[in-house]
Amino acid sequence: MSRLLLIDDEDVIRLSLRRVFERAGHDVEEANSVEQATALALDSFDIIVSDLRLPGEPGTAIISHVEQVPVIIMTSYASVRSAVEAMKNGAVDYISKPFDHEEMLLMIERCLKRNQLNRQNAALKNDLQRAFPSAGMIGECRAMSAVFERIAKVAPVSMPVLITGEPGTGKELVARAIHDSSARSDGPFIVVNCGAILDGSIEAELFGHERGAVVGSDSRRKGLADAAHGGTLYLSHLCELNETAQARLQRLLEHGEVRALGSSHARRVDVRLIVSCQKNLAALTENGEFREDLYLGLRSLEIPLPALRDRENDVLALAEHALKRARKKLSTEIEGFNERAQTAMQKHHWPGNVRELMNAVERAVILSDDPYIDAGMLGISTEPDPQAPQAPLAASLSLDEYFRFFVVTNQTHMNETELAARLGISRKALWERRQKMDIPRHTAK
Repeated sequence: MSRLLLIDDEDVIRLSLRRVFERAGHDVEEANSVEQATALALDSFDIIVSDLRLPGEPGTAIISHVEQVPVIIMTSYASVRSAVEAMKNGAVDYISKPFDHEEMLLMIERCLKRNQLNRQNAALKNDLQRAFPSAGMIGECRAMSAVFERIAKVAPVSMPVLITGEPGTGKELVARAIHDSSARSDGPFIVVNCGAILDGSIEAELFGHERGAVVGSDSRRKGLADAAHGGTLYLSHLCELNETAQARLQRLLEHGEVRALGSSHARRVDVRLIVSCQKNLAALTENGEFREDLYLGLRSLEIPLPALRDRENDVLALAEHALKRARKKLSTEIEGFNERAQTAMQKHHWPGNVRELMNAVERAVILSDDPYIDAGMLGISTEPDPQAPQAPLAASLSLDEYFRFFVVTNQTHMNETELAARLGISRKALWERRQKMDIPRHTAK
C-alpha cells in the first residue's frame, strides 16, 4: 500500500479524490494548504498530489520541502507556461482539471514505479551518470555537469525538448541519453535529419502517405512518426522543415495526431519529440521563417550545449576516448599522445567541436608511425592559429557568420580537404554549404 498526500483547498474535490485513491489501494492523508502539509512528516509519503492554486503558497512550494518524494501538480489553468513552471520547480508531472480519474491513477502508478526504480539504482548510477550519462558522452567540466543535470531532470517527463548548440557538439548523443533514461527506453529511437531529405518528400517521410499520393508510389506507407510510436522521435536540423511540414508537426505536438498525405483521417501516435537546430530559432520565428506556435511549444524544455573551447579540461579526456575508439576500429597499437600533441589540443580553437576532435584523432592514428601521436599528425599546431577567430569573436557571431568568416579567412592557405577537416565536416558538406551561402572558392591569381 502506498501512502499518498493530497493537497487541495476545496473540500468537495478532496473528498472525491480521496475515495478514488482509496479504492485504488492508497492510504491517503489530506491537507488544504502547503502550510498545513508541512506540519506532516512529508518524507513518509510515497507520492504527493497537490493543486497549483492554493491559499498562501502555491502547490509547487511543497517540492522544496521533500527530497525523494515525487510531486504531481494539478491545475485548472492548463497552459504550457504553468506546466513548464511546475517542471522547473521539480514536479515529476502535471495534470489539467477536469481530468479522468483513470488518467490520474495511471499517472500515479507510473510515478511510483519510476521512483522505486530510481531509488534502487541511485547509488549505482550517481557517479557513472555524472561522467558518462550515455555512451560516448564524456565531460567533467561545469558546463557539461549542467547538461547532465538537465538531462536527468527532463528525461522522466514526456514533454518536447529543444537541444541547441554549434555543429559537432553532440546533440544526437544528448537526445539518445534522454531517451535511454526515460520510461520510453524500451521503445524505438528514430533519428531524422530534416536537412538531408528533399523538401518535396519530407512530409511523406515523416507522416506517411496513401497509395497514389506520392509520384511513383503504388502503395500506402507509414511515416517515421508512426515508426517512433511508444518511443522518441528525434528531428535534427529542424529549421529545414518547410511551412507545411511545420504545420503537420505542430498538429503532432499539440494533439498527438498525424495525417498521411492523401488521407482525410488523422490517427493518434504516442511519441516524444526531441528536436535540435544549429540556427537561432527565435530569430527565424521573428522573421516569419518558422511557426511561432511550434517554436513556443518546442522550447519549453531547452538544453544548450557548450562548445568544446568552453569545456575547460575535457579536451584531453575526449581525445583519449577518441583514441580508444580509433584503436579498436583500426586495430593499431598507438599508445597515446606526446606532450606536444596534448599542448596543441588544449590550445586549438576546435571550430568543429567534438566531431572535429574525433576526426583529427582518427586521422592521426592512421598517419602515425610512432607509438605516441605528435601534433603534426593531428593537423594542428602547438601555437594558437593567428587567423582563427578567438572565443570573444566567435561568441559574437551566428553559426552561419562564423562558417563564412572561417572559410573566407582560411581558404587562401588551406585546401578544401583541410578546411573541411578543421570544421569537422565532410568535403561534400563544405561544398553544399558554400553553394547555399554563396561563398565562392578562392582562385590563385
